[in-house]
Amino acid sequence: MTSDLAFIGLATVLLLGAMSPGPSFLLVARLAVAQSRGQGLAAALGMGIGAGIFALAALIGLQSLLTAVPALYVGIKLLGGAYLVYLAVLIWRGAKQPLAMTEGPTPAKSGQRAFLIALGTQLSNPKTAIAYTGIFAAFLPQGAELGTGLEVLALVLAVEIGWYAVVALLLSSPAPRALYLRGKTGIDRAVGAALGFLGVKLLLSVRD
Repeated sequence: MTSDLAFIGLATVLLLGAMSPGPSFLLVARLAVAQSRGQGLAAALGMGIGAGIFALAALIGLQSLLTAVPALYVGIKLLGGAYLVYLAVLIWRGAKQPLAMTEGPTPAKSGQRAFLIALGTQLSNPKTAIAYTGIFAAFLPQGAELGTGLEVLALVLAVEIGWYAVVALLLSSPAPRALYLRGKTGIDRAVGAALGFLGVKLLLSVRD
């Protein structure tokens, strides 16, 4: 396999992974539809940075550390699961609250909050770092140079930010927003229930 083919294969696998349904997609979609395009894009950036952190951790050998210190892995999973459950409760409790849609630029504080929530959501599942470890092992040569690692990190950022930016741009358009406003209570409760399920599943996986 040539380096170009390996790069294309790696990009394809990363994109398919980013597109898979999960808490990251649910969060970006809800922020884009329920709040604003700006908050959706800020969340996309947060998702990308979080993925980049896990990719960097995989490149420097986080999996070895987690294997050597099982308690660290358990602790990260507990924090991640608790965070997702916390988000689920917030969304469920606010399902019936009316939503005032705002136009124009997203306030800085709102954008920062969306970024931090997305970053926390992306970092809530340490299995992502382990998944990256396996993916990198499949596509990268053993003992890859620093330049290769930086290229891979840039690819992860581009794929994750690019995908979630597309999600934010599409779902913040008028038609999805109107649909959301008509069924806000049910949609929010469905999103909250899904996030809660994923959080509880992560918490229960501690016993595995």
